[in-house]
Amino acid sequence: MPKTLAGKTLFITGSSRGIGKAIALRAARDGANIVVASKTDKPHRILPGTIHTAAQEMIDAGGNALAVQMDVRDETAIAEAVALATDKFGGIDILVNNASAISLTGTLETPMKRFDLMFSINVRGTFACSQACLPHLLEAEKAHILNLAPPLNLDPAWFGPHTAYTMSKYGMSMCVLGMAKEFAGRIAVNALWPRTVIATAALRALGGPFDPKNCRKPEIMGDAAHAILCNDDRDYSGQFLLDDDVLRTAGVSDFTNYAVDPSEALLPDLFL
Repeated sequence: MPKTLAGKTLFITGSSRGIGKAIALRAARDGANIVVASKTDKPHRILPGTIHTAAQEMIDAGGNALAVQMDVRDETAIAEAVALATDKFGGIDILVNNASAISLTGTLETPMKRFDLMFSINVRGTFACSQACLPHLLEAEKAHILNLAPPLNLDPAWFGPHTAYTMSKYGMSMCVLGMAKEFAGRIAVNALWPRTVIATAALRALGGPFDPKNCRKPEIMGDAAHAILCNDDRDYSGQFLLDDDVLRTAGVSDFTNYAVDPSEALLPDLFL
């Protein structure tokens, strides 16, 4: 199994910060080409980083980067971003559908505007980006689609507290299920999800019960994604993978460095 993404081109949505950026930086250290496809091209009033600062970090890490301002809700913008990516790098080998919206609210507390936002980003955006990248992925030698989506589980416990959010994330999971079957033998399509809550700027903005000291760092997702994307077995597809399981299989036994505070108990993720 190859252990490098050198020379590969990764189109990563929502990669100006958080988990998306961690995945991008890990690939950049191999010398990969990263398309930073995100909305934030100017400093956000709360969240740190822009597509430009993230792209520079990836270049500094040893990769090549293209910063593209893109909203996954806009199929015209997606098509333009894909065209820019292929013009610069000659193709796309890997798509990472990371962009996501969250609202941990019950049915009565979820405004339809927020419902529409989650579905337009999580479900529609994932489908639209996959559709736009597929012609190029089908031409790549060892292509992957990786969705940041939870394992499918119809236990009502995962729906009751936040039905709308669960449906939207499971929509991303169903894209994995369907596309893995549709493109079997040609493109590996998998899902990756964290075992624990991950400490990101977006998490801190949410507030509530999530204390960063009880979380792991985004780097665990970057390393797990790297291990998945370095697997060139096209039959390794349709999998719903957890970050520490992936790394354990890859030979990692000590996860201490991934904890924000190793002395604190870890919070399990919402869907686990």
